[in-house]
Amino acid sequence: MPGTLAWLAVTPFAAWAVTRVGGLERGSFPEQIMTATPYAAAGSLLPVLLSVLSKKKAVTAVAVATSVALGFSVLPRAFGDTQVASGRPFTVLTANLFFGHGDADTVVDLVRRHRPDILNTQELTPGAVADLDAAGLKELMPYRVLQDEWSAAGSGIYSSHPITQLDGLFQVIGHNMPAVRLSLPEGPQVEIVDVHTLPPLGRQVTQWTEGLRALPPGPSSGPFRILAGDFNASLDHAEMRRLIARGYHDAGDTTGNGLTPTWPANKRIPAMITIDHVLADLRVSVLGYHVYDVPGTDHRAVLTRLSLPVAGH
Repeated sequence: MPGTLAWLAVTPFAAWAVTRVGGLERGSFPEQIMTATPYAAAGSLLPVLLSVLSKKKAVTAVAVATSVALGFSVLPRAFGDTQVASGRPFTVLTANLFFGHGDADTVVDLVRRHRPDILNTQELTPGAVADLDAAGLKELMPYRVLQDEWSAAGSGIYSSHPITQLDGLFQVIGHNMPAVRLSLPEGPQVEIVDVHTLPPLGRQVTQWTEGLRALPPGPSSGPFRILAGDFNASLDHAEMRRLIARGYHDAGDTTGNGLTPTWPANKRIPAMITIDHVLADLRVSVLGYHVYDVPGTDHRAVLTRLSLPVAGH
């Protein structure tokens, strides 16, 4: 009986581990539950205990292998890499405003305190544009490319430096995803994409997949490229890992903050999963990463401090 109980406990975790390691999740429901992999990794320790108590070697071996596989999938996100910081500092702030309800004063206060070079916004409505400017954003970040709408589709990029809208950089699949090029006084050029894919809900899972695949790769030469926003994907999604493998590193993962949740914020339950990201191409160093609560929205804002290589460094 103890052996049977141990097998019943370990089987779903073993299936989860095979799916996660092999990137085998397909369809809306598997894609959604895959974001819970960190919790599955923690839960997989229970079958290990039950299998040891059962004194059955086979189930114990499977339970231990399962826990190790899930642990290796998750734990590296808690350990950061030392990054080179010899270039030009560059700070990115991204915030999903939840149909424009995110508190404008809080967002502008983050801009005022941290002085980001770029602010990416998702679910930006015309009302939110007015509220942000009334709170002082117009003076702090006068340059912008806005595609605001009275829906979740609205997005907008704000900058403290002159920017030029980039058309045709990639095929936009999902919500509005403006892209801009920024030329810094010190010389480096940076391309910024304001990411907001559709969530993998129901039939939208196909567009979610296509939207992630359509995002531009990280270049090895020319302007630096940064993707920042609400990806509706975690590092436990195979599609997200494939995107990163095309020439990026994830700022949260790189700094050891990859398990810091960003959604759902300001709810009765705490934020549980990480779907808001800043991806920088591999030439860019990641120096710092922080998340902040913004009243009125179900996403936490993400602030990332980067370093751009410059000539002579």
